[in-house]
Amino acid sequence: MIGLQRRIVQVVGYKNSGKTTLICHLIGQLAEKGLRVGTVKHDSHDFQWDTAGTDTWKHTAAGAHTVAITSTKKTAVFKQKPASLDELVSGMDDVDVILVEGFKQEKYPKVLLIRNVDDTQLLQQLTNVIAVVSPVPLTNIRLPVWPAGQTDGLAEFLLDQWE
Repeated sequence: MIGLQRRIVQVVGYKNSGKTTLICHLIGQLAEKGLRVGTVKHDSHDFQWDTAGTDTWKHTAAGAHTVAITSTKKTAVFKQKPASLDELVSGMDDVDVILVEGFKQEKYPKVLLIRNVDDTQLLQQLTNVIAVVSPVPLTNIRLPVWPAGQTDGLAEFLLDQWE
């Protein structure tokens, strides 16, 4: 079973390789099968989640380390510290599958997006790559390869790996 006893897979590749597009496609495919999907996104830059002027923004601006908000439809928790991938996925016990965008150096099984032949060097740099998606034909790769934009079978492949 891939994903260290949990259904976790990373989607990795260089910037603008199609990671977000692939994850959105996989979310749809897996949700159609009745699975609840959680996602984790690594952002190598800082991000802005809250909106200036809201109450939660004011709490953070006043110095709160952790701010939580909940409504009848959703919940969010904002922390003023980075979290490891393991910390993030440990809090997702209400989903069936976790798709991770980025975190290249982590231990979970990976689908690698290769934009061009030069990107194949990632195969030597990364661990636990189980499949490849690429817009260019690739030879001498001993992994399943899906052409970019033709990844309908990838969700089924992942489900088979998890059995």
